Amino acid sequence: MSMKSVIPAALALLSLSACASEEAGLASEVLTVDINQSIIACGEEIYVGAPVVLWDDPLGYNAYSTDFHFDQPAPSVTAPERGELRYAPGRVDRATGEVLVAPETGGFLALQRALDMFVVHYDVCGVSQTCFKVLHDRRGLSVHFMIDIDGTIYQTLDLRDTAWHARQVNSRSVGVEIANIGAYPVGDSDGALIFDRWYDTDAKGPRITPPGDPRALGVLTPGFVGRPARGRKIVGPVQGEVREQYDFTPEQYNSLVKLSAALCRHFPEMEADAPRDALGRVTTSRMTEAEEAEFGGIVGHYHVSAQKQDPGPAFDWERFLVRVQTRMLRL
Repeated sequence: MSMKSVIPAALALLSLSACASEEAGLASEVLTVDINQSIIACGEEIYVGAPVVLWDDPLGYNAYSTDFHFDQPAPSVTAPERGELRYAPGRVDRATGEVLVAPETGGFLALQRALDMFVVHYDVCGVSQTCFKVLHDRRGLSVHFMIDIDGTIYQTLDLRDTAWHARQVNSRSVGVEIANIGAYPVGDSDGALIFDRWYDTDAKGPRITPPGDPRALGVLTPGFVGRPARGRKIVGPVQGEVREQYDFTPEQYNSLVKLSAALCRHFPEMEADAPRDALGRVTTSRMTEAEEAEFGGIVGHYHVSAQKQDPGPAFDWERFLVRVQTRMLRL
């Protein structure tokens, strides 16, 4: 298994290509730079076509570690103990306890039968470095993938193992946290302060302005300037409440499309679609238990938890799903 180090200069090239059309993005995948573009499932490589940093890369985030990735939290901060796992080895049926995929030795065919759901989150942290600090060092949780504002995909666990990201569907799912500061009720004063801190507007429209040097926040593309895919706050209902949110970056959508297409291509029970209502629209609230049991495909966190709002009203479900389905035809 080749786990190549990420070259920041190469990421800059990929970032530039991501600003072009999807067709141009597909053509740009034939690169001569030495950069990992595959994810890992049961030790096997699955080609994605976007920049991937693996957990054992020097620049990666390792959810297998039982120590703190960053400095140990202050005593006043509730945090996991050293030596505690942040994930569950292998895959076990939540209802019956049956081992679906054995830890360390479970194979790809067993994993194909076990996985049927891809859960999309936003991280409410703004950048992937902070996301891993909160999940791993503070909350004792995990997620298989993070996608930073520049489109870099971080894989923190082999898909053979169960990440702790979406409670009752963990054993059957893969999870991704997309860097985004989140959605807030319209008119919410705290939300307005957060938006003011994280976004500014120039002649080209809104742009992400992280509080601090992006390089110190782990953003790998040199000089990256992140802009929402749509140049305004998007307003819409989630769990019956109207919220507003800035969209994800084009680079994030490009990487998520490629990652989603690769997963749906290799895991047949994972349909390249989301839960829909009787009119064919992607739903904006929690599925019923019966619907959840029957559905296999791509879901938002809010589809499987009534307490969650991610990926929020700005997530462009229809365009995203069409792009995933189109890409799958080319794989």
